[in-house]
Amino acid sequence: MNSYPPEPWDLHGHAYVGAWLLPRSQAPAPHSPATKAVTIFGRAIVCAAFFVYEEPSPLTYNEIMTTVLVRKGFRLRVSITHIWVDSEASRDGGRALWAIPKDLADFDTVPHTSYAAQGIGSLAIARVRRLPRALPVAFRIAQDRGGSLLVSPVSGRIRFGRAVGRWSFAADGPIGF
Repeated sequence: MNSYPPEPWDLHGHAYVGAWLLPRSQAPAPHSPATKAVTIFGRAIVCAAFFVYEEPSPLTYNEIMTTVLVRKGFRLRVSITHIWVDSEASRDGGRALWAIPKDLADFDTVPHTSYAAQGIGSLAIARVRRLPRALPVAFRIAQDRGGSLLVSPVSGRIRFGRAVGRWSFAADGPIGF
């Protein structure tokens, strides 16, 4: 018996996402060699995000990840390059169901104030302004599973907003790039 729920996972919670343009040579490689990083003037589009999944989610846990925008032909995808969670069930399910390379980490979070994954990175929020309406969003993630490209759909509703905060990453840590 699996320690994780069957797909799809109807997750609820909140996230803070930061985006950077990194020189392609400094950006993380896509998880699948079947995809190529999307670049703008030689810079890859890289995101880092903290997620907190709360009730009524089938699993409740914290997560930090980095992604890079990729393409397969003309189709845009998101590649999850690094990811940590504080739930063994989430780690095991992410790996088995969607080839997401989840590892375990210890987290210290104060919702909408501060987020930290020990030895990886942190985010301190100074101010948040949320837009009142939730909007639909859909995209596909592209991961490598045993040498084959696995493309999985992601969809949901998100409420955009603007936050003022400060990201910091362990310089010698796994996402110090």
